[in-house]
Formats: sequence, structure tokens, C-alpha cells
Amino acid sequence: MKHDHQNMLASAKMAPTDQALVDIAELYSLLADGTRLKILFALLETELCVCALCELLSMEQSAVSHQLRKLKNANLVKSRHEGRYVVYSLADEHVRSLLMMSYKHLTEG
Repeated sequence: MKHDHQNMLASAKMAPTDQALVDIAELYSLLADGTRLKILFALLETELCVCALCELLSMEQSAVSHQLRKLKNANLVKSRHEGRYVVYSLADEHVRSLLMMSYKHLTEG
């Protein structure tokens, strides 16, 4: 088999732009926090109000809200009002896929 340096190089140059790489790094830095990951995994199967997340995480409302704000600013979660409560869910299927692929990668060897 012949070594095709030029074809390899052309394929490597199709990588994301520098700005896209910065954005991806910022996304992963958000996911590098255990509390934020716990919130995201808790939202995998159901939406939850802030008070339920506080109870689940054994954290104060202000601390949970702070983490939720970061996740929302990164478009990882979305919220809606249900009476006087704010209910959170994953922003979309991409977030679900990212979490599940990461988990499977680690647990399936």
C-alpha cells in the first residue's frame, strides 16, 4: 500500500476553524464540572424544577441556579415557567447524544 501524504494532509485540513475549536473547548470546559454533569444527566429522562434539582444534588437554590444559568447560556438546557416554578430540560437531542456517547465511551471500553 502506497503512502499518500497529500491525501492525508488534505483530509486533516478539513478540521474545524480556529474559532470553532475555541467554542468546542469552552463547551467541554463547561462539561468538566461534576455538578453541571449531574444536572445534565438528571435531565436525561425528565424535566425538573429547580427545587427538585436542589434536593437531588443536596445544594442551595442559589448554587443550582448559578450552574443552570451557565448551562442555559451555553444552550445545553432550556427552561419554561410552570406557575411560579421554573422547569428545566435538555436543550435538544444533540445534548442527549453528547452525554450518552461520552458515557458509553467510558463504560463500554
